[in-house]
Amino acid sequence: MTITTIPPARMARPLAALPFWMSLTMVPIILIGAVQGGVWVVAMPIYAWVVYTILDMIAGLEEGNADPDMDRTRLGWYRAITLIWAPVQFVTLFGLIWYVTRADHLSALEMWALFFGMGVASGTIGINYSHELMHQRPRLDRWLGDILLAMVLYSHFRSEHLLVHHRYVATPRDPVTARYNEGFHRFFPRVLRQSLVSAWKAEAAMLARKSLPAWDLSNPFWRYAALQGGMLLLSILLGGWVGIVLFLVQAATAIWQLELVNYIEHYGLTRRHLGGGKYEPVRPHHSWNSAQKASNWLLINLQRHSDHHYKPDRPFPLLQTYSEDEAPQLPAGYPVMTAAAMIPPLWRRMMNPRVRAWRRQYYPDIEDWSAYKAATNPLPR
Repeated sequence: MTITTIPPARMARPLAALPFWMSLTMVPIILIGAVQGGVWVVAMPIYAWVVYTILDMIAGLEEGNADPDMDRTRLGWYRAITLIWAPVQFVTLFGLIWYVTRADHLSALEMWALFFGMGVASGTIGINYSHELMHQRPRLDRWLGDILLAMVLYSHFRSEHLLVHHRYVATPRDPVTARYNEGFHRFFPRVLRQSLVSAWKAEAAMLARKSLPAWDLSNPFWRYAALQGGMLLLSILLGGWVGIVLFLVQAATAIWQLELVNYIEHYGLTRRHLGGGKYEPVRPHHSWNSAQKASNWLLINLQRHSDHHYKPDRPFPLLQTYSEDEAPQLPAGYPVMTAAAMIPPLWRRMMNPRVRAWRRQYYPDIEDWSAYKAATNPLPR
């Protein structure tokens, strides 16, 4: 790649931000599926996975980087899409529950497929936007992030991501770092269990440092429980027991989408153990980078993950992409890579040679990788 710099004046234009508003195109697709039924109920997965794969092939790579030091107050049009998505998703999800449970033209299978598609949207967009919002300082942003996570019953993701993942990424203490040769079907149940436990322990440890018990009311898990309980109650009120089943279908789908992304973002990458439970600082080469243009529009630059871990406070418009010499590159965008992750032999064939090449490039002196592969190095202090 040939990296170029985008001038701040160009970045600040509304038209420059417009491609990142593509997430809104998902709403009419969901609504058409609900009204029309039939084959239209599977339009959302096809749109998110197939259409964006084709668009990536057409659009190519985005090799331009914004000036990371530009005035962030000029990024209002970028921030706006992350702020409006929570109410958009809320109305779409619960409006869908109300409508579908009163419609007589949809079979049980069609309703399941429709809410699977809703989960693709609330996972691909909703959780992704909550990830952006939780990293920002304004209280409004963080509250909207919590509301989005509550809509998929995954509120603890905020605690786990901010207090565990970013601190311990690419070490044995991070549940979300997929190990070399660990297939997604082994990774998924492990991360579901370990992430919840590690999130609770991290919050409890913070309270203990303040001489407060884990069950103190300042523990955000109380807020998580209240918000998630509210979402479940609203589902019952709008759609009865069918409504809550459909809500759970979209939530489970969204969580699966999130953890597929988590799986591919750090697969096989590790930080050097310096001895005594100390690890090298996080650098861009500890996350996989992907510069595909169209899928980065949809995912608000989530695929520039190498820079996100290097500089977690950067808003998504300012995230930098890296060349092959600076960070490892995925062979395709997330739509293709998440599909490949569901087929372990295909995934290993695609990615294991890249992991081995990464080791030779960045750590040629390490001859024995067994402790790194098994995550048996000492836990970081």
